[in-house]
Amino acid sequence: MDGNGRWAQKQQQRRIFGHQHALTAVRETVESAVELGVKYLTLYTFSTENWNRPKEEVDGLMNLLVKAIHDETPTLKKNNVKLAAIGDMSRLPEGARKRLEECIATTAENTATTLTLALSYSSRWEICEAVKKIVASGVEADKVDDKTIEDNLATSGYPDPDLLIRTGGELRVSNFMLWQMAYTEFYFCDILWPDFRKKDFQEAIYEFQQRKRRYGRV
Repeated sequence: MDGNGRWAQKQQQRRIFGHQHALTAVRETVESAVELGVKYLTLYTFSTENWNRPKEEVDGLMNLLVKAIHDETPTLKKNNVKLAAIGDMSRLPEGARKRLEECIATTAENTATTLTLALSYSSRWEICEAVKKIVASGVEADKVDDKTIEDNLATSGYPDPDLLIRTGGELRVSNFMLWQMAYTEFYFCDILWPDFRKKDFQEAIYEFQQRKRRYGRV
């Protein structure tokens, strides 16, 4: 979900202004996913690298996260959306972590779509953590295979992503699900995230549906 800062600059506002207006894009994307029958939707919300941003912006993002989760919980329940999270939750402020845990518990029985927030997340962090778990469990080196690693990733139990949508005109994956995206289709668009709407999500899904996925086969 890229382009919040540039969107704010175009409005001659601080970066946090862009993050605030990005919530509309999140809401419409989640609603569209439910309407289209998308079972899993993961939003790259805050990377481990984002902790290096100015303290004012990070604090603003954390406060916004708490408010957004609180405000959106009733809508998630109404739309039968289950909330989940992946990432290093220990780095989140206590208030944000508590609110997140409450919403996850409240929506745990919902079944339409699983909405996962990647918070304080990076793929390299995730893979390092998986290796640590495997080593700690005493698995012999020659017994480690794809499934061993997958079972120890933060996304264990989730299907690999079919489609990656990247907004804002950037053409990179930015340390996101590097292991899981071995056969993911990529979709890039120039729309800054705060301007992303249902029709844009639907357009990405439509283009994905036109592609033939061969998984290395002829």
